[in-house]
Amino acid sequence: MFILANFLEASARILQIGLTIYMWIIIIRALVSWVSPDPYNPIVRALYLLTEPVLRPVRRIMPTRGLGIDLSPIIVILAIIFLQGFLVKTLLQIAMSLH
Repeated sequence: MFILANFLEASARILQIGLTIYMWIIIIRALVSWVSPDPYNPIVRALYLLTEPVLRPVRRIMPTRGLGIDLSPIIVILAIIFLQGFLVKTLLQIAMSLH
């Protein structure tokens, strides 16, 4: 049973790190969008390639007409915080109960 517990604990920690890194990528993309970046810059293109598949569906659900501001990064960051607080903690608690 300890092997499963260790696997779940390691998975939870990797998921936590991955979600944190992705949250920072979302934040950086939002900050970069404020300065009208060069769309041909490789870093800007990488940011858009990494974030657009997640942000686009949120934009479809939440139309931003009339607001003048894109709230999709905030919604995605809140979802990441929820996953960190619920999913990661649940995996860690399951792992601890299996020890």
